[in-house]
Amino acid sequence: MLDNMTGLASGYAPLIINAAKALLVLVLGWILSGFASRTVKRRFTASPRIDDTIGSFAASIIRWLVLLITLIAVLNLFGIQATSLVAMLGAATLAIGMALQGTLADLAAGFMIVLFRPYRIGQYVEISGTSGTVLDINLFFTELATPDNVQIIVPNGKAWGAIITNYSHHDTRRVDLTFGIGYDDDPGKAMDIIRKIAAADSRVHDDPDPWLRVTNLGDSAVEITARIWVAAPDYWDVKFELTRAVKEAFDAEGITIPYPHRVMVQATG
Repeated sequence: MLDNMTGLASGYAPLIINAAKALLVLVLGWILSGFASRTVKRRFTASPRIDDTIGSFAASIIRWLVLLITLIAVLNLFGIQATSLVAMLGAATLAIGMALQGTLADLAAGFMIVLFRPYRIGQYVEISGTSGTVLDINLFFTELATPDNVQIIVPNGKAWGAIITNYSHHDTRRVDLTFGIGYDDDPGKAMDIIRKIAAADSRVHDDPDPWLRVTNLGDSAVEITARIWVAAPDYWDVKFELTRAVKEAFDAEGITIPYPHRVMVQATG
């Protein structure tokens, strides 16, 4: 019986050794893939001539290539040669394609996104109704961060097949502001105040000139629309600060900002 146990142990010994080697190779491959990915991304981003999007995508490719080589090395430890692996994958191509058609679509879409660049890392975009700043673009998905710092993962296939609104693509953006004043107030005076406030802000562009018009006679107010151009990164700050500045200036100059009200008329008789 002792001989049987000894023979059994000696029979499993190579398998245990190979399993230990495989585990070691997997760990080393995982570490190496992360190191190689970070190194490639760091090298790409260090060059001002290369877009960060390219660096992130290339780093993702390197990581998956290293992991693939690691998988092949592990299979070799168990006697499965690379040529046999290729033959097995070839025989199972149809099944794998059907099972992973979504993943393969994301992979293909990832290459299209990097090739045509509808958006890049650092830009503020809206994809499929979700808005956020692009943090990363890899082989399979795009990572967004919303203004309140919530992570959004968008599969590349859905991103490429959706309508994409890129708010950061152009260097400048137009800020549209609408102010309501009372019917007893002077629209010309109100527009002069808005124009002076806009001219005093160094972030507001002179070309094109600020555009101001009376655009609507509402139920309770005369509406004035101001359209001014600013650098894209200044859009929100200018919009909020000019809104406050105009409100304060209207109060100081006695121009009313009416609110909806209802007059009740009681019939007699």
